Amino acid sequence: MSTDSSSNHDPPTGTTITLTRETNWWVAKDEETGVASQGKSRQEALENLDEALHGYHGDGDPPSDEDLREMGIDPENNTSDSLDDSEIFE
Repeated sequence: MSTDSSSNHDPPTGTTITLTRETNWWVAKDEETGVASQGKSRQEALENLDEALHGYHGDGDPPSDEDLREMGIDPENNTSDSLDDSEIFE
């Protein structure tokens, strides 16, 4: 599991990650950021946490127009505005 882009995939020094077992799932949580993910195995939970941390740190890719259409969003009408202007976040 890694939160940096080094090739050895070791977490940075001082990183605290907790793994807990909840019923049929393992939950991995980065204590510094509060980002958590789950998996059916410890390895899967850590891999999913690694992916979630890449997104948290801005390492993810923006959705393509095709991705947006699959989510029911018209890319032509998709604009980025202030969250303060959104009714969803009231």
